[in-house]
Amino acid sequence: MKQLTIIKIGGNVIDNSENLHQFLLDFTALPGDKILVHGGGKIATELGESLGIEAKMVEGRRITDIETLRIVTMVYAGLINKNMVAQLQAKGSNAIGLTGADGNIIKAKKRPVKEIDYGFVGDLDENSVSAETLDRLLKAGLVPVLCAITHDGETQLLNTNADTIASSVAVAMSSLYETRLVYCFEKKGVLKDVNDDNSVVREIKANEFESLKADGTVQGGMIPKLHNAFEAIKKGVSAVYIGKADELAELAEETFGTKMLK
Repeated sequence: MKQLTIIKIGGNVIDNSENLHQFLLDFTALPGDKILVHGGGKIATELGESLGIEAKMVEGRRITDIETLRIVTMVYAGLINKNMVAQLQAKGSNAIGLTGADGNIIKAKKRPVKEIDYGFVGDLDENSVSAETLDRLLKAGLVPVLCAITHDGETQLLNTNADTIASSVAVAMSSLYETRLVYCFEKKGVLKDVNDDNSVVREIKANEFESLKADGTVQGGMIPKLHNAFEAIKKGVSAVYIGKADELAELAEETFGTKMLK
């Protein structure tokens, strides 16, 4: 089985042109087939504010009303995605920028209204991602760059969490490739001591997760990240990594961040 690497980057890389340039160089240098998934960063919020549309957040999640949907579609699928694709082309990577609507690659369902109405937010299930279409693009020598915009198959675009997209794509592709999933964020990985950036836990197995939560090594926002990582592994992804974007080159040496395994 061929190896496929799926990498997700967030705003901390996108918002800094120097960091983004270096990351895309390292991404291009990675051997084998790969897919890049990106979120939005501050640009959508800043553009919205300049147009008099205030970002509405609940527990760190964006409420996507119709005006916000127009802005995030312009920024994620347009400005950020195409800028990234142009940079990758200049670095020798034959990238193709996509939303979930293109080629029907990711079909989502609008999140039902419960206590909170999240608006035009898309949720994914096990049938959302078209692995066959992504496989055809990879076989054609293209590098898919997926933004956080999906669709419902009935003309409606939806804003979907980029972490969720990366995980769902990795699970779907694991039937065709030996798939590893890499989350790039601001820390070097899971840290034994949150105040010491060099105290990285290099490897965590599924059966160690509970004890690391109990002793406080894994806490706060890291708990859902690791929970989602082990869920992806349970569904067929060979390994999940969490680490710092500017250390991506170390992935080849297996010294990048924290590696989650079965």
